[in-house]
Amino acid sequence: MKPFFRATCLVLLMAILRGQPALAQPRPAGTWTLDRTANHEGLGSPVGMAYDASGNLYVANWSAGNVMRFAPTGERTVFASGLSGPSGLAISSKGDVYVASYNEDLVWRFTPRGDQAVFVRGLATPAGLSFDARGRLLIANRRTHQILAVRPDGAIDVAADGLQTPVGAVELPNGDLLVSNIAGGVSLVSGGLKARAINTDLRSPGPGIVAAGADAAYVVDYGGTTVSRIDRNGVREVIADGLSSPVGLASAPDGSLTVATWGANATFQIRRP
Repeated sequence: MKPFFRATCLVLLMAILRGQPALAQPRPAGTWTLDRTANHEGLGSPVGMAYDASGNLYVANWSAGNVMRFAPTGERTVFASGLSGPSGLAISSKGDVYVASYNEDLVWRFTPRGDQAVFVRGLATPAGLSFDARGRLLIANRRTHQILAVRPDGAIDVAADGLQTPVGAVELPNGDLLVSNIAGGVSLVSGGLKARAINTDLRSPGPGIVAAGADAAYVVDYGGTTVSRIDRNGVREVIADGLSSPVGLASAPDGSLTVATWGANATFQIRRP
């Protein structure tokens, strides 16, 4: 199995020597509350997560090689199995479920009924997935240090280049991208393809990154214990702490955040009062 979340001190040192910004002091946590009682347990190295229009939660289980579906009632079913290193997961406006296979360098597309087909091949260790406003699938293509944007017809555009081990990306309302790099902090892509590091405070940002309003994103720290809000200027606010290797993150229908951890192989909710 290919190494997934393996960052080295050398990479981080080189990033600092290249002039990335100094570590920012995080603001204290705001009004969020972490529910420390897991709502879904017994997972297998969960990574990508997303909710469909009916409120079902889909979870890509890396080591189990499957995608689980959890109904709002808590009932669980195996949505897809026999996958090799499923990592990122995203759901289109049509309800199709897209799952990146980190080991096979491709992305699968599943219909709501579970019909399976390859959407795009020839990738380079694809990690996190999300959709932009144009309906393109954003793929964190880790080995080429790029964010790719795949159109519905399969044509591929390069949305960002020159990153450092990207594992997740999310589009802001103005079209800019915020990118989590497992060995290079959080980057902003604005007005072109080139990225600019804005925060290097996290130990190893994971694939879990979701939009937080007009100019920020929520980001997990796989190498640490936190979920943070990081704005386009790099200002960080810790919204949850005490998690064991958080990896996946999704916006829930009720406005809370669902976070998946490898330490507990479970999901937890982060809520506003």
